[in-house]
Order: sequence, then structure tokens, then C-alpha cells
Amino acid sequence: MKAIYLKEIRGFFSSLSGYLVICLFLLISGLFVFVFDGEFNVLNYGFADLTPFFLLVPWLFLFLIPAICMRSFTVERDLGTLEILLTRPISIRSLIGGKFLAALTLIVLALVPTFVYVVTIGELGTTSYNIDLGSTLGSYLGTLLLALGYTSIALFCSTLSKNQIVAFLVSALLCFAMYFGFEGIAGYVSSDTVLVSFGMKYHYESMARGVLDTRDLIYFVSVAVFFFALSEISLKTSLDRN
Repeated sequence: MKAIYLKEIRGFFSSLSGYLVICLFLLISGLFVFVFDGEFNVLNYGFADLTPFFLLVPWLFLFLIPAICMRSFTVERDLGTLEILLTRPISIRSLIGGKFLAALTLIVLALVPTFVYVVTIGELGTTSYNIDLGSTLGSYLGTLLLALGYTSIALFCSTLSKNQIVAFLVSALLCFAMYFGFEGIAGYVSSDTVLVSFGMKYHYESMARGVLDTRDLIYFVSVAVFFFALSEISLKTSLDRN
């Protein structure tokens, strides 16, 4: 798994793709949080709080993470190297795990510079650093867990096609459905929160408010494990067909 992880990391940073993803994430988030007038602008929020940023992140991740993961297995399929990898003395689980950890590392690297936002908001407050750091760190944890779920979904979608654009669109659509879909369905069917709780939005927004609940942690880990298992099944099926 280590060899696959290092190979993927080198792949991200030996070209412009890794740098481009990080720069685009920081540029777009910075513009929405500090420049563009709207609900995500912290200067209009009225509190020394990064809540608008954490509400923006799921939308950015809907495009960022599928863009990172769309080439993970599609390129291997297109070049015919997937079969070679699967016949080497490395388990399918280790292959997926290496690519999963590499994609997650890139996302973490994109998030690290946003700690500048915390410093900036702390300085802008009427009282310096009158910011709830516990709530902010809890929100960052929720963001990482959301990335965990999105990454597992995007990797699964990349095992289904040889076309990167198809993999990107399918994963973005599936991530959108997992985040917003259950709440939308619940709005038409009933007001029962049981159905809503199946969606990522319910659990992420709970953590974005700084509420740390083991149920939210279990939910995101379960989603990641479920789609990780689907990726393994998809690759095994591909190997059996060949």
C-alpha cells in the first residue's frame, strides 16, 4: 500500500494537477469567504466565526474531490495497467487504500492553509481572538469526515468507467445525492428526521456547529467503509471478467 500511496502522491505533484487543485480551492474559498457579497461572506456574518466557510466547504468538495479521484482507476483501465496491478502480489484492498490515502492527503494539504482564516477572523473581532476554537476545531473534524465520505464515493465511481469525465460526473452526482438527497426526499415524504439522518448534510451540519457526537463519527466512517467495499467488489468483478 505504501508504494501505491507514494506513486499517487508523486503523480499529483509531478504535474500541475495537485498544485492546481489546492490553489483553486484556496482561491475560490477565499473569494467567497472574504470578497464576494453573500451568505458565505464572514464579514457580513456579524460574528467572529467561520461558520460560513464550513457551510461553503461541502459545495467546493462536490467538485474538488471528484476532480482529484476521477483519474484514480480510470487511467489504469484506459492504459491497461489495472490488470497488471491486480495480478501483482498486492491485495485489491491495499491498492484502493493507497489511492484513498493519497487523495485524502491532498485534501488535507488543501485545508491546512485555511487556518489563516482562523487567524484573520481572530484579528478582525472586536476583542482579539474572541473565537470559539473548540467549535472551530470540531468543524474542521467534520470537514475531514465529510472528505472521507466523498473520497470513498469518488474512488468507487472511478472503478466503474474508463472515461474520466464520466467518473467525475457520476461521483459529483452521487456525492450530491448523499449530501442533499435524503433531506430533499424527506421534505416531500414526511417531516420525520429519521430519513434526514441518512444524509451527510444532517451529520455534517451537526459537527459544523461544533457538536461532537459519536453517531456522526460512526455515520461517516460507515459511509467510507461501505463505498470502499463497493470499490473492492467492482475491481474483483473487473478482474474476474478478464
